[in-house]
Amino acid sequence: MKAVCWHGRNDIRVDNVDDPSILDPRDAIVRITASGICGSDLHLMAGAAPTMESGDIIGHEPMGEVVEVGAAITNLEVGDRVVVPFTISCGECFFCQHTLFSLCDSSNRNADQAKKFMGHSPAGLFGYTHMLGGYDGGQAEYLRVPYADVGPIKVPQNLPDEQVVFLSDIFPTGYMAAENCEIKQTDTVAIWGCGPVGQFAIQSAWMLGAKRVIAIDHVPERLEMARTISKAEVINYETSDIYETLQDWTKGRGPDCCIDAVGAENHAASSLQSVVDDTKTALHLGSDRPHVLNEIFKCCRKGGRVSVPGVYFSSVNLQWGTAMNKALQIRLGQTHMQRYLEPLLQKILDGKIDPSIVITHVEPLDNAPAAYEKFRDKADGCIKVVLKP
Repeated sequence: MKAVCWHGRNDIRVDNVDDPSILDPRDAIVRITASGICGSDLHLMAGAAPTMESGDIIGHEPMGEVVEVGAAITNLEVGDRVVVPFTISCGECFFCQHTLFSLCDSSNRNADQAKKFMGHSPAGLFGYTHMLGGYDGGQAEYLRVPYADVGPIKVPQNLPDEQVVFLSDIFPTGYMAAENCEIKQTDTVAIWGCGPVGQFAIQSAWMLGAKRVIAIDHVPERLEMARTISKAEVINYETSDIYETLQDWTKGRGPDCCIDAVGAENHAASSLQSVVDDTKTALHLGSDRPHVLNEIFKCCRKGGRVSVPGVYFSSVNLQWGTAMNKALQIRLGQTHMQRYLEPLLQKILDGKIDPSIVITHVEPLDNAPAAYEKFRDKADGCIKVVLKP
């Protein structure tokens, strides 16, 4: 089969690889019909993530049709149309039983490696480093899905792929990010990053009752989408001072809730600092950049709530004293996907949200390398790419 494979920093290729097969009674094989390129895939492309190996199949936003099931699978049948969440969870361990699915104790095949690096082992993830299990990803023609009795959600035949594929990651991620803010009807929510996760965080903040939503970015197409489709007030950080603008817009108090929908590859306002950061990433001397988090700590109101869905890999130099002395409440983590699949599918069915609005480009699998570059460079108005095998 064809699959999108990582071969090094800025080296993404489409290779011919072996088809997957059933390895465990709880496995299923899915023929992929759509798979998104995620912003966190760009961290892999940039060489920022550790423990990648040449030839790894990447991608973690897949959906498709079940073509084979293991002997233990009773919830799925051949022909079912499913979305596959990016986290792989067993459903049985302590954490899964407490609906903390992204912390599953059983699914990471390289748990010892993860514990040495991070001090703990999160769940295994599709197509995202060997430290997180070394599982083949979903930017391919077929995908083996472990624990298929826990992960995939069946979706109606009448909904197009584009409306449901983002249940695999970015819609639940944006929703959990907003939910972690414990939004009240009087709250102003500020969101750093107007990429796809940022757009879903904006729309989720509205669904959860926010009074006001402010979105921050510098890419014109993203800001326009945030303003016209997601209905947020917007700030371009290249033309406005974020702190001063937020102070002015909130009568000197700051936003009640702040969301970092950017993560490790965010850039400083200083071009010199960004060059230094890029060089460190290329030399594997560091990748995580705390500029957005430190700005959030500065901007958020005293006693405010901070949510971090953005991906980070290692240590960051945080202005922790600011956060502590402002008594900020901070919640972060990978999305507990299986907690959100059914309720968010219902929101799509009820017409409360159309996730397809973030898609700007649909490309065949063979075009993946060029699509990655376009997505990375934000060229041709690119906000979100869906690959179609």
